[in-house]
Amino acid sequence: MTLRAKVWTLAAAGGICLCGVQSGTASAQQVSYEHATPQQLEGIAKDNSRHFGDDPDDGGPIATDLSASLDPAAVGKAMRKVGDWQLERSQEYFDRIWTWSVLYSGFMAASDSLGDAKYREAMEVMGKKFDWQLRSHLPDADDQSVGQTYLELYLLKKDPAMIAPTRTELDALLAAPHVSKRPGKRISWWWCDALFMAPPVWSRMYAATGDRRYITYLDEEWAKTSDLLYDKQEHLYARDADYLTKTEANGKKMFWSRGNGWVMGGIVRTLEYLPKDDPARAKYVTQLNEMAARVAALQGPDGLWRAGMLDPSNYSEPEISGSALFTYALAWGINEGLLDGKVYRPVVAKAWAGMLTHVYADGRLGCIQQTGAEPAPFRATASYNYGVGAFLLAGSEIRRMGAAPAPAKKGHKEVERAGL
Repeated sequence: MTLRAKVWTLAAAGGICLCGVQSGTASAQQVSYEHATPQQLEGIAKDNSRHFGDDPDDGGPIATDLSASLDPAAVGKAMRKVGDWQLERSQEYFDRIWTWSVLYSGFMAASDSLGDAKYREAMEVMGKKFDWQLRSHLPDADDQSVGQTYLELYLLKKDPAMIAPTRTELDALLAAPHVSKRPGKRISWWWCDALFMAPPVWSRMYAATGDRRYITYLDEEWAKTSDLLYDKQEHLYARDADYLTKTEANGKKMFWSRGNGWVMGGIVRTLEYLPKDDPARAKYVTQLNEMAARVAALQGPDGLWRAGMLDPSNYSEPEISGSALFTYALAWGINEGLLDGKVYRPVVAKAWAGMLTHVYADGRLGCIQQTGAEPAPFRATASYNYGVGAFLLAGSEIRRMGAAPAPAKKGHKEVERAGL
């Protein structure tokens, strides 16, 4: 089967209409795919067929019942609208792959923020369904990521069964050579997305056990990734080593917004459970501040960021998953006193207002790029589960930012109870 034939077969299975794409005469609803490659179209169709989300021709009207106010009640209304839509349409397809685990992190944060147990209860049902197992043996960062939810549930329930399989796998990784299983990759966390997927698992395992080996591993592996991928002049991460020399159409370096969102989100989710006396803690805080300043400077007039951060005019739509991760990290930094609220609160407010213009009347959150490794075309209607997870994480921190006084974070509270 030719690649083009395979694309059309997958598109039919994934519910994508490619009308006009083959001839290059896309309709107004399909204009985002006019310049998509066959490989990109194949990826979209595969994502849709795996129930990560979809990108219909018409998403219906945009919601008119949401307010851009940062008042906790207004933010909560938007979170419920988007979260309820996602939960209802996707719960039967829950899996352990990273796309789902990011959504689970958002659901956990939403339950904590909104005081609504239904999202957390759905996560507990999910964990039991999979017997609290990770997706693979000696898992890479992506397959470790669901462990974040298992561990957060454990910190609430204190049921050892919830974390036993994850601890077994992390201990096996401690004993194994600290290298990637992928040929040609020297380090375990060789792509920047890994910094969201894995380190928060290791910091939560420390919180659950008090075993500092997990922190030592985390700090050592993060340093390797940072040394390889962090651009100390741009204060942004390359997606992986293959992107260290890739450029945008305008000749500037290629920095993918979602990839950098993964890193900033990973920093704050790691810091949340990292011991206060960890020698590496200051490095994470410094990097958060450096990236925050750079990201804020690149915010678009609509409050959002394009997929390609240094060539925004080359991308027709803002990208919500990266934008939501930036917003989450900035709001968390404000809440924890690590970022100046006078500087960054307006950035958060503008970003939140921008994201709400992409919520549809039924709760669909649009403008989320499909899975990938770099900026790519997508429809305005495109909605994928990890983007919703990022939106819920952002909303939870914005609600905390707007509360007076701000409630203590669950992670710190649990570590204190454990006497660690």
